[in-house]
Amino acid sequence: MNEALKKNFLHRKPIRGAMIFDFFSPGVPYVIKNSGCEFVIFDMEHGGLALDKFKELSLISNSISLSPMIRIPEISYNYVARALDLGANGIMIPMVNNQKEALEIVKYSKYPPLGRRGAGFGFAHNEYKQDNPIDIIENANKNLINIIQIENESGLKNVEEIAKIDNVDCLWVGHFDLSNFLGVPGQFNSKLYLDAINRIVMAGEKYKKSLGIMVSTRQEIDFYSNLGFNVIAVGTEMNLLANKISDLIKNKS
Repeated sequence: MNEALKKNFLHRKPIRGAMIFDFFSPGVPYVIKNSGCEFVIFDMEHGGLALDKFKELSLISNSISLSPMIRIPEISYNYVARALDLGANGIMIPMVNNQKEALEIVKYSKYPPLGRRGAGFGFAHNEYKQDNPIDIIENANKNLINIIQIENESGLKNVEEIAKIDNVDCLWVGHFDLSNFLGVPGQFNSKLYLDAINRIVMAGEKYKKSLGIMVSTRQEIDFYSNLGFNVIAVGTEMNLLANKISDLIKNKS
């Protein structure tokens, strides 16, 4: 796993990546890497990604020093442990409501004594090498990245309790869902939404957690960076491609 990336998460350094929702081609990790990204998050919640396809993408990503992560669809030992065995450097979990759920995620993602993850070695997560199992366990427990999504009223209400947990590495705002659950869907300038963002930022700063969000424009990168978000992922790839094609066609002479 990427020790340098984990250190950047822990020290809240600026980190840039991309989220992929639908384009699960073997060439995509190369495109993301060549674009200057440090990580890629493959989405299993909305995009229909299967774990066998993620295995292929994670092996490719790791081979080119692009840290592969995955957003699983729900809190489940099966999803967390299997995704990690298939090579994920980090796990993103949607709709985390409270401290109890966040503690479950940590438990599922860590080997004993930090958690209850089952051990299997010589698989994709350690590139099929016959390494010392103790070294693999220590490396995984040290460098795995846990990303907790705050995107509903319960998560917002309990964000401070979630943020104080050891081995929660990043609070990630699901911005549209958050605005939707607050009753102001897509109104990212509303006081309700901005107050919620401020509360999440304050929790991250207090407990020294990285803050993450997905953006689609340069203006959004600047806006959220100025608020304190250090982990920025660009997405969605479908909209970015459509917008670029539309822009070229509309400006055709």
